Amino acid sequence: MTMQVHAYAAPAAGQPLAPTTIERRDVGANDVLIQIQYAGICHSDIHTVNGDWGPQPFPVVPGHEIVGVVTEVGDGVTRHAVGDRVGVGCLVNSCRECVNCLKGEEQYCLNGAIGTYAATDRDGTTTQGGYSTHVVVDADFVVSVPDGLDPAAAAPLLCAGITTYAPLRHWNAGPGKKVAVVGLGGLGHMAVKIAHALGAEVTVLSQSLKKQEDGLRLGADDYVATSDPEAMKALRSRFDLIINTVSASIDINAYLKLLAVDGTLVNVGAPPEPLPVNAMTLISGRRSFAGSAIGGIALTQEMLDFCAEHGLGAEIEVISADQVNEAYERVLASDVRYRFVIDTSTLGASA
Repeated sequence: MTMQVHAYAAPAAGQPLAPTTIERRDVGANDVLIQIQYAGICHSDIHTVNGDWGPQPFPVVPGHEIVGVVTEVGDGVTRHAVGDRVGVGCLVNSCRECVNCLKGEEQYCLNGAIGTYAATDRDGTTTQGGYSTHVVVDADFVVSVPDGLDPAAAAPLLCAGITTYAPLRHWNAGPGKKVAVVGLGGLGHMAVKIAHALGAEVTVLSQSLKKQEDGLRLGADDYVATSDPEAMKALRSRFDLIINTVSASIDINAYLKLLAVDGTLVNVGAPPEPLPVNAMTLISGRRSFAGSAIGGIALTQEMLDFCAEHGLGAEIEVISADQVNEAYERVLASDVRYRFVIDTSTLGASA
């Protein structure tokens, strides 16, 4: 029998989320049933339910920053057991057969990685996310949350953490490297923490200095207002790596000029508009402009273990389910430091 669970869903594009019930599938041989404790609110959730990224299979239950406890496992599951604290990020399935999946890069599955919500799973059903009390997930896409991590602060690591950890590791951020982080929001604050823990010299590039104290507390060595032309000019050709976390249109060429020879600017924010690039800005310093998605399952586990080792968690504000729509408005107004997390125990009372 399928399982009816409480959830919060967006009924249509741009409509407020509302309490509902959804069905979860039976626990199959390689499945894990998770009682969700915390679900982070990601900017991607808002883009999706507002229709910014195209038509969606409404109603949509968002949420791909999930931490909970295993309550049932299938007969074939050996990696997880009842009572384990686990996490689920942005992926719940992939083909497992293409060259990228076989390399542990499931997020780049050539046959289409299957998202935690608003995606069509391999059985033809629409995936529904973590703004719910329970979820059934293939065990291969479930990661272990180390005991050293606070479960609420760990939830945003399943997207914000891995989205920033993946490029920092891929482009070898570490001792001797100068790293800049554009924007100090949900993604940016984790990029600062992780880059600092990796041993890099870290600079925050933000529109103003209003979050400067936070940035330095989180591990930044310097904090620069991008609205100050002289400050930006002084940073020309300085950085080995720039992580752009902003999900809005910015002057990419102005930031490319801050790269040293062979430096790379990596976009992890996903603005709906194209970002024009002047080829001469790239050519003049053998610079690279790149993009990066989340990490594969193995790298996500590595990230969680790294964060536990270094005592890193997201800076969070825990809310009840009935505050979700208000939280969305506050995210759009940049009024959160730095990630909202839903206490999903409040869903039962709401639905």
